[in-house]
Amino acid sequence: MPKIRTRFAPSPTGYLHVGGLRSALYNYLFAKKNNGDFILRLEDTDQKRYVEGALESLIKSLEWAGLDYDEGIYLEGGKTVQKGNFGPYMQSERLEIYRKCAKQLISEGKAYYCFCAPERLEKMRADQATQKQAPMYDRYCLENLSPEEINQKLKEKCPATIRLKVERGINIEFNDLVRGRVSFQSDLIDDQVLIKSDGFPTYHLASVVDDHLMEITHIIRGEEWLSSTPKHILLYKAFGWTPPSFAHLPLLLSTERKKLSKRDGDVSVEDYIKKGYLKGAIINFVALLGWTPGKGETQEIFSLNELVGKFDLKNVNKAGAVFDIQKLNWINSQYIKKLSIDELYELSLPFFPSPSIPLPRGGEDEINFWKKVLTVEQDRLVNLSGVGESHEFFFEDIDYDKELLRWKEMTDDNLKNNLEKSKNILENITDADWTREILEKKLLEAAGEKRGDFLWPLRVALTGEKKSPPPHEVAWVLGKKESLARINKAILILK
Repeated sequence: MPKIRTRFAPSPTGYLHVGGLRSALYNYLFAKKNNGDFILRLEDTDQKRYVEGALESLIKSLEWAGLDYDEGIYLEGGKTVQKGNFGPYMQSERLEIYRKCAKQLISEGKAYYCFCAPERLEKMRADQATQKQAPMYDRYCLENLSPEEINQKLKEKCPATIRLKVERGINIEFNDLVRGRVSFQSDLIDDQVLIKSDGFPTYHLASVVDDHLMEITHIIRGEEWLSSTPKHILLYKAFGWTPPSFAHLPLLLSTERKKLSKRDGDVSVEDYIKKGYLKGAIINFVALLGWTPGKGETQEIFSLNELVGKFDLKNVNKAGAVFDIQKLNWINSQYIKKLSIDELYELSLPFFPSPSIPLPRGGEDEINFWKKVLTVEQDRLVNLSGVGESHEFFFEDIDYDKELLRWKEMTDDNLKNNLEKSKNILENITDADWTREILEKKLLEAAGEKRGDFLWPLRVALTGEKKSPPPHEVAWVLGKKESLARINKAILILK
């Protein structure tokens, strides 16, 4: 049995879409599960769609995700290099290979030159649409041009494409590893263009030639390519090659169960990285977009190594996969909870807000302040960009209405007395004892059974909010000086 070889073959047209990441991930998982090779190839024959820097961005995204490929295109010292025994891995460097293959088909009567001008083709399609016919080339050049006329047009360098001569009246069947038996009628398949008039191959020819010459054994790609598969199988047959196995992944859907698009929000991997989603969470979430670990399995959080061990194409669903941002948020929150505070601090650095009040600056004091904030927020964080988002009182001067201090029917005197009591307790706690545990113990002892009367005014004095972490946690983060200053401000409001 030949060694398993899969490939991810993106076009350099922009950032890596989550659907592209899923295709890359499934190809990676399948190859690694079966001790095979995973290859990165670039499909860059459509020069009009080429985006500067897109290749570098794609490579960095795969490296970031930990999808280490065995051969293909790499970044080294800011430059792209190609490694492997089946290169070149950029289609724009393989043009002569495609032209040679296309001409081979012409010499065998399996393909032909087409000299039809764009205007004729447009009129032909319009007439077919009027007659409610499927838009297909009418084989004018195949049926009306003699070999002499074809040679003369080629000598005159008339613009020409090369088309596959699709065999009529046959049933094209293949076993899709996700969908089972699939069949198409060749009478409904157009004589596809193999080489365009500019000399560049179409996707159909280039991908088939590359997959064969690179000994790819399994094609794992999105459902949108399912209708192209019979065209590819016809090409394999025309060349006398054995087709690889095919697996077509379910469409990615919005929560409205429509095909996921940019109108539904962020769709590139970079967008989610910038929002503070963790690598492991994104990979974990994307893996579950169409795949389940199997019947009876309840595990939802997987490392990349665990995914390699459990992945099986038999457990990929046929139905569309809903991109549920709430599920991604939940998975991300689980990954955040597992981080140490030191890890969380390092990952959160780019997302820290800019305080508008004096806070510790520089050295260990500043680091410790942020680590305290993260300790309080860790269990509530959905993504790293949310650091401080719900707790602006850590970084901003607070303002609130006097009535917010009041717990139920408390009088101003009772409010003031309880705040004075809180102040005295905090004043008598040394800097060395300024810990969450001691602060909680002292404040709860002072509150006794009337926690609301004592803790509510203190909470509002420290945060200016109805909802916040407990007062002892807020005081621990703010520090002794800032906590006492806020309590004094509240007492002044009551005078």
